[in-house]
Amino acid sequence: MATIRKNKDFNPYNCPVTHCMNLIGGKWKILIIYAVGMDCNRFSKLKRAIPAISKQMLVNQLRELEEDKILERIIYAEIPPHVEYKVTDYGHSLKPVISVLQEWGLQDLKNAKA
Repeated sequence: MATIRKNKDFNPYNCPVTHCMNLIGGKWKILIIYAVGMDCNRFSKLKRAIPAISKQMLVNQLRELEEDKILERIIYAEIPPHVEYKVTDYGHSLKPVISVLQEWGLQDLKNAKA
């Protein structure tokens, strides 16, 4: 049974920010993109890197990111078989966005401590 994504196509005013948030918004997607970009490319590594995420949520988020062409799933037909994820060229175009969010977060953390 296919899972229906509630927010994927919700953009009544054709807003570019809403479009972006539909693709990468939520609690986990930016963390997953960042981790895969930092060579945390196996499911088990991702689970260790983000211990608060459930296995099912990680599976769902990886599938959505793959469906949106942000991540690529590579299946190695070896024994034992394994799967790795990598950030696509399209996904790499999000690096500046993630960097700006990171800079803003670091500055805000400093301000919160002051």
